[in-house]
Amino acid sequence: MMKHSEEFKQEAVRIALTSGLSRERVAQDLGIGKSTRGKWLAQYRPTDLVSAPQADLALENERLRLENRVLKEERDILKKATQFFASQRP
Repeated sequence: MMKHSEEFKQEAVRIALTSGLSRERVAQDLGIGKSTRGKWLAQYRPTDLVSAPQADLALENERLRLENRVLKEERDILKKATQFFASQRP
């Protein structure tokens, strides 16, 4: 098992929280497992690693990603409904 330095762990958590990449992608890029990433995220609180404005931006980024996903799903449903009703015309 590879032992990572505290600086490496903190930097991995900072990247996971602020890079805009998925946490899975960050873990894969850094060569660490999902469970290791999860432990590090729990160990190093966001306020310990990033300033308040960066933490706020990370939270806003997560909220916007969720909103974007919901909007895409709604758009896809509307596209299917439009196609369905267009095919029902005589």
